Amino acid sequence: MMKKISAWIASAKGIRRIINIYGPYFGAGVKATYISKDFRQADVSLSLRWYNRNYVGVHFGGSLYSMIDPFYMLLLMNSLGPDYIVWDQSAEIDFIKPGTGTVSARFLVTDEMLAEIKQKTANGEKFLPTYPVTIVDEQGDIVAKANKTLYIRRKRKNNN
Repeated sequence: MMKKISAWIASAKGIRRIINIYGPYFGAGVKATYISKDFRQADVSLSLRWYNRNYVGVHFGGSLYSMIDPFYMLLLMNSLGPDYIVWDQSAEIDFIKPGTGTVSARFLVTDEMLAEIKQKTANGEKFLPTYPVTIVDEQGDIVAKANKTLYIRRKRKNNN
């Protein structure tokens, strides 16, 4: 029974469901709408509600950032497997226009990204790649642009 539960939690569908009930995301109105079975794509949305509006009635910047916070880390952890350490290192975000209605972001992990990570960390070195994320509104207009920098390292054999 526990193996079935563990397998479900480790699946893309299970992780998506957990994210959607996780307090900080649920409270902010963030929703993971899709995570591919191979952990190579995630789509996230945020609907404007009374509880995530700022003083002037548009999306609170903290909610916009939180909607993009862990997704590259989650995708890469699952794509690379247990031999790698993957952490969020830093981020920067530029707010381009006020966000109203539902906004969304897409995260893609490509073969090229994985090949570069494996090549740069082959001898145990850390790698700090930066990946862009764009938040768009329902019309496809850019609301915010962000850069996520991750810390990635192949685990050492003797100690993690």
